[in-house]
Amino acid sequence: MLKKAVALFLVCAGLALFVSCGKSLNHFVYAAIPTSSQILVFREDPNSGALTPLASSPFSAGQGVQSLALHPSGKFLYAANSSQDNISLFTIASTGAITEITTTPAGTTPAVLVMDPTGSYLYVINAESQDLWVYSISTSSSSLGVLSTVGAPTSLGFTPLNMALSPSGNFLYVTGTAQQGYIEVFSLSAGVLTLAQVVQTGRDPVALAIDPGGSYLYTGNFSDNSISEFSIDSSSGQLSPLAGSPIGITYTSPNSLFVEKSGKYLYVANEGSTYVTSYSIGSDGGLSLLATSPFATGQQPSLVAGDPNGLYLFVGNQKSPAIESLALSGGGSLVAVGTYPIANTPTSIVVLP
Repeated sequence: MLKKAVALFLVCAGLALFVSCGKSLNHFVYAAIPTSSQILVFREDPNSGALTPLASSPFSAGQGVQSLALHPSGKFLYAANSSQDNISLFTIASTGAITEITTTPAGTTPAVLVMDPTGSYLYVINAESQDLWVYSISTSSSSLGVLSTVGAPTSLGFTPLNMALSPSGNFLYVTGTAQQGYIEVFSLSAGVLTLAQVVQTGRDPVALAIDPGGSYLYTGNFSDNSISEFSIDSSSGQLSPLAGSPIGITYTSPNSLFVEKSGKYLYVANEGSTYVTSYSIGSDGGLSLLATSPFATGQQPSLVAGDPNGLYLFVGNQKSPAIESLALSGGGSLVAVGTYPIANTPTSIVVLP
């Protein structure tokens, strides 16, 4: 027994930094490619951030697959098919490979999926029908992961652009535009939505992020070249603009926002440039551009996502399509890891631990 224990210790000690014994040496990165109706799957080395495509990738998906969401169990992947008006359910193998098992109807042009942190509900905004659908997720062994609609669709009254759930799962935020940009705030109870507030923000608030503590919300306003900053009331979920909000940005067309795991830094993919910019988040939620920002990317970076360890960012570029891996360095800086050319533009990236 002692020999076995010593051998196990030596094996664990030989593993690379940041990987504990008994844990997988790989994460899996999934990217939606609507132009080709495919989902790309990469194996991510959590020690280096390097990506390797699975031999079986890409996988066929529904027409115009636009948005992806992972179930917290790590067993299921959901995909919104914008040209088929439905949601696909995929099972995830231990290798990271996916298999479609069923589809469920959605509204017209489903655009964004958000998963409840408990894995009980899936929220979907539909761009053309301008509504929000809620699905419950089956836990029955005979229909595990299958979706069922909860109540009637909720009309939004504008063209929805993005959606985010508070870390607590109690509040849902939907951005959209109807000449002016707006945020609709919903409180949630067992998947049932109650409109709590409508807040004005900048034009075309396509980018949206909430800090991990659920204290602050940010919108990237594509047509205003600005970022709006809001505090979140912990009991009601309602928003209040911070003093000095919105702030102007140097690089144009903010299309995606991401707050990293510690909640100290916010990253912006600026589609009208070749840069990702980085901001520190103050104790009051206010943003300050880092002196080391911006960080060079490929042309037209339109998407930024992070890995679950909080060590790497993944950026999707529109022109000369590629996925780039960047390491989070000290003080919010980014260091290039690798660039992985792909055939068409990604619109959603999710990472499975």
